[in-house]
Amino acid sequence: MSGYSLPPVPRPDHVPEALVVDFDLYDLPGLQDDPQLAMRAFQQSAPDIFWTPRNGGHWVATRAEDIDVMQKDHVRFSHHNVVLPKKPDDAPRELPLEVDPPRHTALRRPLTMALLPKVVSKLEASVRSLTVSLIEGFRDKGACEFVSEFAQILPISVFLDLVELPREDRHHLLPIVENSVRARDPDVRQGAQEAIYRYIGDTVRERRAKPGEDLLSRLINVEVDGGKISEAEAISYATLVLFGGLDTVAGMLAFVARFLALHPEQRRDLAGNVGNEAFLRNAIEELLRRHGLANTVREITADMEYKGVRFRKGEVILPPNMLYGLDERKVDDPLKVDFRRRAPIRHAIFGQGPHTCPGAVLARRELKIFLEEWLPRIPDFAITPGKRVRVESGLVFGVLELHLCWPTS
Repeated sequence: MSGYSLPPVPRPDHVPEALVVDFDLYDLPGLQDDPQLAMRAFQQSAPDIFWTPRNGGHWVATRAEDIDVMQKDHVRFSHHNVVLPKKPDDAPRELPLEVDPPRHTALRRPLTMALLPKVVSKLEASVRSLTVSLIEGFRDKGACEFVSEFAQILPISVFLDLVELPREDRHHLLPIVENSVRARDPDVRQGAQEAIYRYIGDTVRERRAKPGEDLLSRLINVEVDGGKISEAEAISYATLVLFGGLDTVAGMLAFVARFLALHPEQRRDLAGNVGNEAFLRNAIEELLRRHGLANTVREITADMEYKGVRFRKGEVILPPNMLYGLDERKVDDPLKVDFRRRAPIRHAIFGQGPHTCPGAVLARRELKIFLEEWLPRIPDFAITPGKRVRVESGLVFGVLELHLCWPTS
């Protein structure tokens, strides 16, 4: 999900000048060349923990050891605010993401249960059929715009299946979602968000009145603290699941396709071993490690000192999930994509601790099916000459445009 930069703010008195770095998550030098390396440049050149005056002023932790602590320790590093710039304290919270345990645990239980491996396995035939249909739809043309013709369509269709809404609704939803997260005009963005709330809200009200057995009915009727969550909370929950299943998975698919298009030797290696279950499982984890894309912020709950750095209550810190697997202190030779890297392959792109992404199993399965069905059909592909890959940084890094081409004879 994208965001918009704010002018710099003054350095607070408790922040040493030596810890100030001009870092803007939404405007990174070198972004278009390699988004993950654009982030890693700060990991390599800046203090392990630094403060930036951008986007309201906030802290950044760049090393795996600290990212691990901050993702797991919700007592000191709360999920009360997960975005940049920081929300007003009285702004509505996004459920269940901006809630800490124990309430968070109860809120997300139905989502966790609905996305267990055994449940995801039941979806596999449908996901595979859709994947094949999409690929065959452009295979003979020898080209596609991967994001709009594949990466966006697959996850939103899976989401609509999960909540038992018509797949055809994606034609209505996709442009609205894009405007909601990427439109530069605030009025367009606001109008799109209102359109999403109307769409989600109508369905939420119907299924709160007459719940079914589908995922959405279970989420929006969950009971916490002795009562059902409110309608506003239910709409927030449903909207978050929609965005979580669309933006991150679409980005993941596109970053992997971009890498394979740019690295023919590794693409051929993967294509030649795509039927080897153990090899493919390892390759997927390695691709995920190298191409992390999602980040969430934490709010500091009390004045404290951490590793010699003084934090103040209410400040926010960004511990980027994507930098965990690129830290040479945690991963040997982290810039090398090695499909035969010894397990476990260390990364944190789905988060860690109580807020680990409940959709991780489904996301991995979608990526696996994509590779299994794409590579045998289109083993040799490249970025279309003269076409620029457009990417975007933010709380979720995304590929906006990726033109691919391949031989058809």
